Amino acid sequence: MPSFDIVSELDSVETKNAVDNANRQLSTRFDFKGVDASFEFVEETVVIKAESEFQLQQMQSILRDACSKRGVDTSALDARGIDRTGKTSKQIIGFKQGIEQSIAKKMIKLIKDKKLKVQTAIQGDKLRVTGKKRDDLQAVMALLKAEDFGQPLQFNNFRD
Repeated sequence: MPSFDIVSELDSVETKNAVDNANRQLSTRFDFKGVDASFEFVEETVVIKAESEFQLQQMQSILRDACSKRGVDTSALDARGIDRTGKTSKQIIGFKQGIEQSIAKKMIKLIKDKKLKVQTAIQGDKLRVTGKKRDDLQAVMALLKAEDFGQPLQFNNFRD
């Protein structure tokens, strides 16, 4: 029986390249001349440092632009709280990976409401979809691409 997996994964190489591009762009921007500001890619997260919270917001925009240019989906960005220590502000931006249980249940409900002849199963942080016809599986892919679940979805491990 044909099947495929629905996953939400981060391409860490492209993300690291996007952070490097954002650092290069930061060094050439006039409004950041003489300012101690930087991006750092640490263990699947990005740490941004600047002197003020306003600059952190500008740096988030720079990072989003760099990610979109490198093909990293910006809906995966998860900005956390701002830590202010002395003269510098620091913010950690994580990336959503894996499909949470609640989102997986929403996907299953959406597929069942469309009455497609497929079976779905939650397997850890991914979703497996199986069906008798390849066309049914492609209909599921199109259906899920049209919806917004707040994180990027990839379809892999397609078996015929």
